[in-house]
Amino acid sequence: MDLLDDVLADNEYPGRGVLWCTTGDGTALCAYFLTGRSPASQARTLRLTDAGELVVAPTDAGEHDHLRHYVAARQSANWLVFGNGEQVSTVADRLARGQAPLLALDGLDYEPDPPIFTPRLTVVTDTEGRQAWFGAARHSAGDRTATNRLTLHVSDLAPHGGVLMTTYRSNGQEVATGAPFAEIRTTAETRTDLLDQLWSALPPHLRIAAAVFTPGDLAGADIRHRPIIGRCAGSR
Repeated sequence: MDLLDDVLADNEYPGRGVLWCTTGDGTALCAYFLTGRSPASQARTLRLTDAGELVVAPTDAGEHDHLRHYVAARQSANWLVFGNGEQVSTVADRLARGQAPLLALDGLDYEPDPPIFTPRLTVVTDTEGRQAWFGAARHSAGDRTATNRLTLHVSDLAPHGGVLMTTYRSNGQEVATGAPFAEIRTTAETRTDLLDQLWSALPPHLRIAAAVFTPGDLAGADIRHRPIIGRCAGSR
């Protein structure tokens, strides 16, 4: 497995990413990050609401855009759900109705943003951090419009082990859908360590915000974001 730093450094534009990993003593950590190229994409931040949700919100008073502004993480008594779009709320509601994680992640679709058709990435973990279910709704590499749905169940991570999904993969010239998943190693021992490692590995001119939190303690998330910029418009 490659270090988290090396995996991200080898990707000129990771887009949005979800990570589940462990520290040296086996403590589970979760992370969500955003990078963006356009002014509208960069005019966002991560914040915790009074309801205890982690949301991707505009930095200005602009109108809500369901592809750019959404609940990125929600926690209940039994589950933590995080990801890169409005499907996070859908999955959390399904879990609240008693559905198992595999069923809760089923039936999701990629984003309607041609030509890249951004994957929808979602992670479900129990609040003790013992196991996680990753879901990715992806567009076919060919001409099919039907969604490819990948579900990955991960448990018993070795110390400093982890699984990473990113929406995009780029060599600096072209942008494509990211790899299905990557198994990584991290040197982090605390939430702050992981946030430092993640933030420094993201492309400085593209990074927008990142949050690291432990299952069962979303309200204690460590959050970092780029300096707030003013109102702007444009594509994602």
